[in-house]
Amino acid sequence: MEINSTIIQQNIEKAKTGDQVAFTFLLDFFWNEVYGFMLKRTQNETDAEDIAIETFSKAFDRISTYNPEYAFNTWLIAIAKNVHIDLLRKKRTSLFLDIDISDEEERRAYNVADSSPSAEDKLIREQNLSSLLTCIKQLKPQYQEVLQLRYFQELSYQEIANQLEEPLNNIKVKILRAKKLLLEVLKKK
Repeated sequence: MEINSTIIQQNIEKAKTGDQVAFTFLLDFFWNEVYGFMLKRTQNETDAEDIAIETFSKAFDRISTYNPEYAFNTWLIAIAKNVHIDLLRKKRTSLFLDIDISDEEERRAYNVADSSPSAEDKLIREQNLSSLLTCIKQLKPQYQEVLQLRYFQELSYQEIANQLEEPLNNIKVKILRAKKLLLEVLKKK
């Protein structure tokens, strides 16, 4: 069956009603375009995958706001750009010290990432990690497993698919659902 704009639009309308099959269809159909676009921008497979999955998550959360006058892929790319910009802002603010130095040479010398966490930072991180693990344990085992492989073992989506002997698209959907379910658990807490 040839996929045309009518089929895509029908799936968008079904997705607006919460149809999971339609979400999966849209994810499968547009994944390579969004991922490829972000890979060119980031030059990093892991960042591109994370941005793409976050893009689809945000798009599916806000699919009711999609305006059919515009191409769906254009809307997805706009979301991906915003997710990427947010990621860059977070990285920039967390990596560099804000020091007011007038001499350009000194400014460059002090504008260095501070990678050594303080004892307080370590304690906070351990408490947050412990709390996060408690929340993850509330999810179904299949979701616990993909989150553990992705974020604690830092495997790529393809490596997870190979290890679990599942299709890559299933892994993408599982991670997307696991992140949404985890967010719900965290909001309740």
